[in-house]
Amino acid sequence: MSSMSPATPPSATGQWPPRRPSVRNKLRNGTFIIPSTGERSRRIFTLRTAPPDQIDGPRGPTSEPFSSHQTISDRAHTAAQSIRSRGIGLFEWLDSPMGRGVLKCTLAYTLASLATFWSPLSDFLGKPDGKHVVATLTVYFHPARSAGSMIEAILIAIVAVAYAEVVCILSMCTSVLFGSVLEMVPLAHALVLAIFIGGGFGFIGWAKQKMNNPLVDVGSTLASLAIIGVVTKETAVFASVFSNQKIVQIFKMLIMGITATTAVNLLVWRVSAVDLLRQSMTKASTSLGDMLAMVTRGFLSGSEDDLLSSEFAAASSTYSSVYPQLAKNLRESKFERYFLGRERLYQLDRAVIRSMETLAQSIGGLRSAANTQFALLKETVEPASDLFSPGSSIISPTRLKSGKDRLLVLSSIDELSEESNDEDRNIRKDKNKSSAEGPSGIMPAFRNPSEIFELFIALLGPSMKSLAFTLSEVLRDPPFGCAPDYEITINDNFRQSLTDALGLFNDARANALRELYKTLELNRTRSEAIQADFEEVAAACGHFSFSLQAFGEEMQKYLDVLDDLKHTSDHRNRTWHWLKWWRRGQQHGRKIPTLPYDSDERESLIKPIKKSAMPKGIPDTMVARRDTYNWEAAEQKSKVVATVSQRLLRVLRKLARDDIRFGLKVGIGATLWAAFAFIPQTRETYRHWRGEWGLLSFMIVCSMTVGASNTTGFARFIGTLIGVGASGLNWTVTQGNAFGLVVLGWFVAFWGFWMIVARGKAPLGRITLLAYNVSTLYAYSLSQSVEDDDDDEGGTHPIIGEILLHRFTAVTAGILWGLIVCRVIWPISARKKFKEGLSMLYLQMGLIWKRGPLATLLRTDASRSYLRSGEQAALQKYAVRLDVLRNSAASEFKLRGPFPSEQSGRLMRCTHRILDGFYAMSLVTQRKGRLTEGERALLLYTADERAVLCDRICHVFQVLASSLMLEYPLTDALPSVTGPRDRLLGKIFQFRKDHTLATNDNGGATAPGTGLKPESLMHINVEERDYALLYAYALVTGQVAEELKGVAREIEGLFGVLHEESLLLQ
Repeated sequence: MSSMSPATPPSATGQWPPRRPSVRNKLRNGTFIIPSTGERSRRIFTLRTAPPDQIDGPRGPTSEPFSSHQTISDRAHTAAQSIRSRGIGLFEWLDSPMGRGVLKCTLAYTLASLATFWSPLSDFLGKPDGKHVVATLTVYFHPARSAGSMIEAILIAIVAVAYAEVVCILSMCTSVLFGSVLEMVPLAHALVLAIFIGGGFGFIGWAKQKMNNPLVDVGSTLASLAIIGVVTKETAVFASVFSNQKIVQIFKMLIMGITATTAVNLLVWRVSAVDLLRQSMTKASTSLGDMLAMVTRGFLSGSEDDLLSSEFAAASSTYSSVYPQLAKNLRESKFERYFLGRERLYQLDRAVIRSMETLAQSIGGLRSAANTQFALLKETVEPASDLFSPGSSIISPTRLKSGKDRLLVLSSIDELSEESNDEDRNIRKDKNKSSAEGPSGIMPAFRNPSEIFELFIALLGPSMKSLAFTLSEVLRDPPFGCAPDYEITINDNFRQSLTDALGLFNDARANALRELYKTLELNRTRSEAIQADFEEVAAACGHFSFSLQAFGEEMQKYLDVLDDLKHTSDHRNRTWHWLKWWRRGQQHGRKIPTLPYDSDERESLIKPIKKSAMPKGIPDTMVARRDTYNWEAAEQKSKVVATVSQRLLRVLRKLARDDIRFGLKVGIGATLWAAFAFIPQTRETYRHWRGEWGLLSFMIVCSMTVGASNTTGFARFIGTLIGVGASGLNWTVTQGNAFGLVVLGWFVAFWGFWMIVARGKAPLGRITLLAYNVSTLYAYSLSQSVEDDDDDEGGTHPIIGEILLHRFTAVTAGILWGLIVCRVIWPISARKKFKEGLSMLYLQMGLIWKRGPLATLLRTDASRSYLRSGEQAALQKYAVRLDVLRNSAASEFKLRGPFPSEQSGRLMRCTHRILDGFYAMSLVTQRKGRLTEGERALLLYTADERAVLCDRICHVFQVLASSLMLEYPLTDALPSVTGPRDRLLGKIFQFRKDHTLATNDNGGATAPGTGLKPESLMHINVEERDYALLYAYALVTGQVAEELKGVAREIEGLFGVLHEESLLLQ
């Protein structure tokens, strides 16, 4: 016998109809489709994944600590075992992709350092110093990257050095023309400073921000190094003479450095970006399958435990970490595909990733739908024994859902164990069947909303579990084979299996909803409010089932894209259309493939987010309105003055763009620093303390935001300390011996590249090796009698202490100068950008919701969704970039205190859940065919209430955005969404009542305040399922409203609350 809930009132135990027994205690298994074979089966299966300890297998015995051993031999044996295990672990790591990458980088660096240590190569580069740039090239353009990334790096390096060569040649020509020919040396130096230092470095800074590419940042450092070495260090520009010796040397060093790193990249453990893309696709697909299974299992069990479990967090974290890798590998694979003439494969790879993004959004919608169930299950009723009696009075939905005594809770599902036999299942099935029916075989009436969930799960749970199993198994099956080919191995049975599974689910879903609403109609004597509350619960069931069905349909489109990719991959046609520049106009139509789920007419609803990693903040339209409303409001104005003022203001606004301001800031800072190299009184000091390295440090430290500059500056300072320390140690040990320096340099390079590749601390590792290069390799160059005026550092007998002191002092001064410039000259605060970006995101979300999800459905006759093409992806991408800004803002110091990182993190989590709600709403309105007669009547009947509700939500978004933007406290009278939502539910109740009266009384009743006449309601066929659309809308709206309350609480915690007694006028 099924046990009675402990919360059931005792008076209910002996009356008829008895309490419906929980049919969710054990969920029977339904017919499911085995994806790999397509056959139907009814055997036991589960949505659970194997625990990590079972996957990894039994663990071996752990070594006991030294203290537990009494004899010296035992301790020696334990130490030997520990050393042996650590050695094996080291060799295994060195054989891993990451360890191989570190070894490749170290090999390339060692080869490039021979340009300094091996006489033939050193002589090939000539007498000028600076030959360590060859090794520096292998640090910045290291070979631990894919072949596609290497192609991109080579192109960027060529462009960077070409740009540097042009700047150097033009600066020399200018110096010769004005200094030597016209004998205007001060003017020549001023022009070189203003145009080629200020303008040249300013353009580099603008390109860094505009391109937002790590390789572009590296290329800008390379270009800066080349320009600084010629313009501010060599005497040709100062003496107004033209010398191509250094320019030719830079070109040779580029060839040698790029050749070394490219050869190692392609010949030693070559890595393909396409292979990396395949691996990341497989990881993303598996994590999506795991999340789908856990979300569905959570809905079936009626518990949030699955969504709060460590397994779900791990799967979600895996996808979050893999998603950026997808974008990175896709970009790098583009270079490989285009280089080999396989452009079409790149376009299809991109289509697959877009399909995965849609699946991830669908899982977000599923999770939002499951959360509505969890919220409803937490709602309670008053413990009145006659609450649901036919003669009970109307109880408001608010009272039904806000009771403090949790009396009735839903019994959770325990999946049948793998060991259950058929006899057990048959006994349980007969038991549930006999106990669920009364003496006459009539299904007893529902006593509380939770029983609706029990009936729904009993009817559709097995089919829902079966579909989720099929979908998750398809996602978990690797779509690509193993290394090294990674061929597409999609099972041909998947498509038919998925079609059959969806067919079974759709039939079961239709029958379950029909039976559910039929049961709701059995007892029409309960009050309208309680009936509506029951229907709200039923709508939650239908909402999740429809979301799961929509996910299955998206899976079909995902398989379609994979089939296209497989077909194109099997036919190895090479085109190289991108080289046919004269035919680009004719090929515009085939540039981007149309996905199976793309409409023919793609709407351009919002502008795509640009490549810049920093959200713009206040949009141009708002800024333009700020700039014009004063002139428009002026009664008497001069048209000439107004026109001139507006044009001048538009020019200034363009100059005030973040990228242009950043470029100007970099140019100004570089000009002021380099001026010491041209002023006769400071030139010797600049040369003695190696000011060129300070200028290079300034260029590296200068970042878009203050927080990023602080992070880079600190890493460069620590890296410089480590680099000069390693340089001093190695020089002292080897006494300048070339072979010893090569060997010890290998260990320094290994550590540096370990930081870059394995630890992800690229600034620290690069700066360490750069400091080591400009100290150790430079000192060895001095000992080989290079042409350089470096007698202050020992000449052919280098004084390593002086060299290290000069480098450290110059680098530290450059770091400080960079921080000062970023902080004082047009500072761009990540805090401010985060605040403005989040405010604009809330405003945009409010405007999107104001369109009216159901109003759009009514206006377009169910042909369009309120969330237009591309908007969901753009909103989520914008939110992800706000997370990047939030991380950068944590490094900004202000006297007002540190950045509230934890509170901002909670704000962003609420924002992501709201975005999930937006997508869930789009699934609700994603209707096929046309609206039914009853749905159309309901939408017309509730149009005013829905419009008020949409306006209220938009208003709340705007209030929250304004509070964030101004950093003002909220008042304790924040507009509430609950009232308009309750009025919408009440209007739905009224429609039901009016329609019943009109049907029973032949239109004699009146329907005050409605858009439909009573007699017209009599002729409208309204079924119970027609109410599901409105109730699902109310459910998702409630979820969004709850998250908005969470946002409001965080803002109140940050800025406070204004009460009626607050004194503001001072």
